[in-house]
Amino acid sequence: MPNVTAFSDMLAAARHCAVHLEMRDSYGIAAEAAEFEQFQTTGVHPDLDPEGMGWSGWVSMVRAAVARGVVVRRARIVSEPVTDYIRYEHAGTVVNLAAGEQVRWLPRRRASDLALPGNDFWLFDNTIVRFNHFTGDGASAGPEMCGDPAVAKLCETAFEAVWERAVPHEQYTV
Repeated sequence: MPNVTAFSDMLAAARHCAVHLEMRDSYGIAAEAAEFEQFQTTGVHPDLDPEGMGWSGWVSMVRAAVARGVVVRRARIVSEPVTDYIRYEHAGTVVNLAAGEQVRWLPRRRASDLALPGNDFWLFDNTIVRFNHFTGDGASAGPEMCGDPAVAKLCETAFEAVWERAVPHEQYTV
């Protein structure tokens, strides 16, 4: 996509904070399809080793950001009862935590009165938004960058409202 900075470059450039809001109950990311299918069959996440090859790029990026003093937070709005995909994400979140992310979960019923953007996003240093677009079946439809201060403020306000209500990962059961 034109004018879309690589995520790794955006996280490397962050100086204070990087927040991620996820609002879908399932994703159809091709790279994790086999692993998700295995999880559905066994009920056990097949890759929970933060030092493993499957996570190495992500873990090293987040650890480097956190080491620089960047606070990395992720909030997920989920329907209850949760989908198999959310169970899969929940099981794998131990790796996000090991990398240095903070993660919280908000039941969708508790988000009804919040003004939320229409798409998942990352917000870097409260100034640059990277929207994540998805197709109806959850496949990636590519990112979109936005530096509009009003949009960044909307995303910041939405994320903070979700974060305030959300349950820390360690306390949220699926």
